[in-house]
Amino acid sequence: MAVVSVPNFQDLILFENDRIIVIDKPSGMASLDDKDGANLQQIARDYDPELRLCHRLDKLTSGTLILAKDAEAYRDMSLQFQYRKVHKYYLALVAGVHHYQDHEIDLSLHVTTNKKVYVSKFDGKPASTIVNTVRAFRSYTLLRCEPVTGRMHQIRVHLSAQGCPIVGDELYGGKDLFLSSIKRKFKPSTTRDERPLNHGFLLHASAVSFQLPESEESITVEAELPKNFAVVMKQLEKNDR
Repeated sequence: MAVVSVPNFQDLILFENDRIIVIDKPSGMASLDDKDGANLQQIARDYDPELRLCHRLDKLTSGTLILAKDAEAYRDMSLQFQYRKVHKYYLALVAGVHHYQDHEIDLSLHVTTNKKVYVSKFDGKPASTIVNTVRAFRSYTLLRCEPVTGRMHQIRVHLSAQGCPIVGDELYGGKDLFLSSIKRKFKPSTTRDERPLNHGFLLHASAVSFQLPESEESITVEAELPKNFAVVMKQLEKNDR
């Protein structure tokens, strides 16, 4: 896996007021402690020592992440998460052609000691995800997912259980996407092996909606697709004709 350079925290900011910051987390950077390098909490506190993450994203998941600037704002956001007033929306590129309209995946999830998550009717905790098809290609589908609950690896496991693993998510059955698999007249290089287009798994927290602490104003913050995800989408659109 490629080493991710440490970004300038200020460059990640999508929204900021005196209580809250919403950033666009890069893929490849852990939210909290990471033995392999800098994490988001660390660079956030270099920017402002009082900043606290209100939730987490998987290391290879990019997109919107909320941070609180003070204890009261953190408490407010924690209550919004607890009472499911925060709505998170993800884009996922998955294998196969799938047509979903407000489809609810309701499968209990169990986290094992090795930090892998399984569907388990008896040992798992309730988990629900709403899924909609954004666009179907010949062999892939772009899905919009809204997790109702916030279990570890929830979207990844739920989609895999439906037979549509996320592109590049090897832990849950996803495979890399190669240009040769979608381009009709692909000419392979004679000097080097073909590399996957995705560079990690393609799950992006594209938007988050919540109420601003104190003012209670409703706000939605969006994050554009990261470069690797955008490149794959461009190639799918180009070669789907």
